[in-house]
Amino acid sequence: MLWIKLMIKDFLLSCWQLLNISSFWLVVSFFLCGLLHVVLRPEFLQQSLGNTKLSSLVKATISGMLLPICSCGVVPLALSLYYSGAYLGPTLAFLVATPIINPAAVLLALALLGPKLTVIYVITGFMLPMIIGVIGNKLGKNELVSPMAVAMAEAMKNAPAGAETGDFAAVKTPWPNKIYSGLDWAVRSLGLQVSRYVLVGILFAAFLLTIIPVAFIQDYLSSPALISLFGIVILGTVMYVCAVGHIPFIAAIVAAGAAPGVAITFLLSGVATNLPELFSIYKLIGKRTVVIYTLTVVVFAIIVGYFTNFLLLPGFTPVFDLSRAQTSIDLANKMSLAVPAWVEYVCSLIIIAMGITAWWPVCRKWFSKFGQEAASA
Repeated sequence: MLWIKLMIKDFLLSCWQLLNISSFWLVVSFFLCGLLHVVLRPEFLQQSLGNTKLSSLVKATISGMLLPICSCGVVPLALSLYYSGAYLGPTLAFLVATPIINPAAVLLALALLGPKLTVIYVITGFMLPMIIGVIGNKLGKNELVSPMAVAMAEAMKNAPAGAETGDFAAVKTPWPNKIYSGLDWAVRSLGLQVSRYVLVGILFAAFLLTIIPVAFIQDYLSSPALISLFGIVILGTVMYVCAVGHIPFIAAIVAAGAAPGVAITFLLSGVATNLPELFSIYKLIGKRTVVIYTLTVVVFAIIVGYFTNFLLLPGFTPVFDLSRAQTSIDLANKMSLAVPAWVEYVCSLIIIAMGITAWWPVCRKWFSKFGQEAASA
C-alpha cells in the first residue's frame, strides 16, 4: 500500500508541476486572444493569412519565432488565428515556430551548445514551420479553413455595406464594451475549450512521468552506446519543456556523451510535441491536423538529427564552458520573463477552475445517467 500512496503522491506532484509550467502562458494567451478578437478584423486576417501563399507562412513563422511562449500557451493564440480565418498552413507554422525558437533560446543555445549547433538549430527551426505549413495547406482538406471562419465570411458578405467593410465607427460600440466582449469570448469560449483538453493531456503526461521517471530516461540517454534519436523524440513527447528551459537540459545530455544530432532532434521535437498540446489540437481542430503535425515534426527532427550526426558534425566535441558562456546566459535570462511562484499557482488554479467548469456538464450528464441505471436496476 505504501508504494501506491507514493505513486499517487508523485502523480499529483507531477500534475501540479506540469500545470505550473504552462498555466501562466495559457492565461496570458487567453488575454491576448481576447484583445486580438476585438482589434484584429477577420477580413484583414483572411487577407493576410487566409491563403496558401508562401508569404503567409513566412509571416506566421517569423511572428511565432519572436514570441517566448511555450507549446501549450501558443495553442489558444493559434486557435484564435485559425477560428478568425487563417488557413491551416499558417496556423501550424505559427504553432510550431513559437515554442521552438525565440531570441532568448538562440542566445542560450549559442552559449551552451556552440555556434555550429546553434546555426543548424536556427536554420532548421525556420525550415520546419515552413514545411509543416506547406503540408498543412496541401493535405488539410476539410480542416484547411475553420467552419467558424467560413460562417463569419458568409455573414460579412450578407452584412450591410458599412459592416462589410469593417466600419467600427458605424457600429459605435464603446471600446470598454468591445474589450469586455473580447475577454468574455476568450474565457467562456476559447479558454474553456483549451483548458478542458489541456488538463486531460497533463493528467496523461503526469501518469507517464510517474510510471517512467525522467531521471531514468535521462540516464539511459546519457550513455553514448544507447543513444537513439527515436528515444529522444519519445522523451520530448513525455516531458514538458517550455521556452528556454530545454536548452540547459540538452546541453547536459550532450556534455554527457550524446551525439549532436540528439540535441537538434530534441530542440525541434521536444518543445513542439507534448501530450497536452497534441490532445488539444486533436479535439479542437481535428485528427487529420494532429497526424500532419506530429508526423511532420517527428520525421523532420529525426532526419535532421541523422544528417547532423553523420554528415554535418561528425566527431563533434561539446563546447560547454560555464566561464565563457556566462555572459550569454545572463543576457538570455534577462530576456526571459521570470514569473513568481505565487503567480504560477494562481494561474494554475484558474486553469483548473476553467477545466472543471468545462467538464462539469459532461460529468453531470454521466452521473445522471448512472443514477437512472442504478435506480432501474
